[in-house]
Amino acid sequence: MEEKAEKPKVVLGVAGGIAAYKACELLRRLTESGHDVRVVPTASALHFVGAATWSALSGHPVSTEVWTDVHEVPHVRIGQSADLVVVAPATADLLARAAHGLADDLLTNTLLTARCPVVFAPAMHTEMWEHPATQENVATLRRRGAVVIEPAVGRLTGVDTGKGRLPDPEEIFEICRRVLARVVREADLAGRHVVVSAGGTREPLDPVRYLGNRSSGKQGYALARTAVARGARVTLIEANTGMADPAGADVVHVGTAVQLREAVLKAAAEADAVVMAAAVADFRPAVYAEGKIKKKDGEEPAPVALIRNPDILAEISAERAHAEQVIVGFAAETDDVLAHGRQKLRRKGCDLLVVNEVGERKAFGAAENEAVVLAADGGETPVPYGPKEALADVVWDLVIPRLGRAPGVGTGA
Repeated sequence: MEEKAEKPKVVLGVAGGIAAYKACELLRRLTESGHDVRVVPTASALHFVGAATWSALSGHPVSTEVWTDVHEVPHVRIGQSADLVVVAPATADLLARAAHGLADDLLTNTLLTARCPVVFAPAMHTEMWEHPATQENVATLRRRGAVVIEPAVGRLTGVDTGKGRLPDPEEIFEICRRVLARVVREADLAGRHVVVSAGGTREPLDPVRYLGNRSSGKQGYALARTAVARGARVTLIEANTGMADPAGADVVHVGTAVQLREAVLKAAAEADAVVMAAAVADFRPAVYAEGKIKKKDGEEPAPVALIRNPDILAEISAERAHAEQVIVGFAAETDDVLAHGRQKLRRKGCDLLVVNEVGERKAFGAAENEAVVLAADGGETPVPYGPKEALADVVWDLVIPRLGRAPGVGTGA
């Protein structure tokens, strides 16, 4: 009789912040997707969500103390047996204790004994997140290989708004899923700042019409999520995707090609790598009509004059922020895919070009993709049909050996 595969063991640490209630949704997603989850809260976390709730949702007993069931040595065994530890929310206090190796409760003991990937999802007020002490603690944890995802921007407790909100539990789950799926266990993009563009630009013709394309932004989001899971600081510049901001990325929202160029140039100034996955319109209307263009009976519409948009990929390839910066482009082609891709690679001057065929039910809007990654040094890496996250990981696998200098040197990290 074939034995069932053992479920991946996940420890969900919960620190004492108001966002603790959101961890219930993260717990549900982890358990429903086939993970064996043990919840380890801090004592202060139980003021927000009680032990009975965690126990009922996880199917495991819950304790904050190292003395409970001491004969089983829980302060050592829980961390030793875990495949992943995720702390959500991670308060400023918890980050400080983890960074300094304190072990005064079951959760911090678990963090010290864990030899698996560790993910922290911070949640706190903006001033606490921006304080130099917190930033130094975050840098320490990242340097040791932990994935500390950037908090979201939004409503905090009371009337306050700013950076420090716990990312959406669904997005935290996606990061955890990607970390668990990684064959390479270390955060191999730790200390790196990467910029990813996603979506498709829209060029307004009048207040209700625009020229656009079919790009959904899913490939760009997959690139951002996988980079976060691999430890990078990620700036995602999204154009008209309509999707929720991925956890751990600083997101800049734009609409047109001109706006995208401005955002990319600003972010690229301190980036180790820039991946231009967005579908940028080649042209825009020469004239914008302030009022809706009306159709007139018996008359054909006037021709729409177009002008070229800036070539962002060629510009950032030619004028790199530093010599070691890696530039990656995307080429969506409908015929003679590789031939056109090689021409575009030479013309744009980037280091890598991801070439894929597009059309009905191909690439745009789909959850899967296939491509060939062309390199300026003549290399070709085919990526078979599969999830867009798989293609994203191949791209980062090719970017990493091309990153010349040490992480954080001159990147503003």
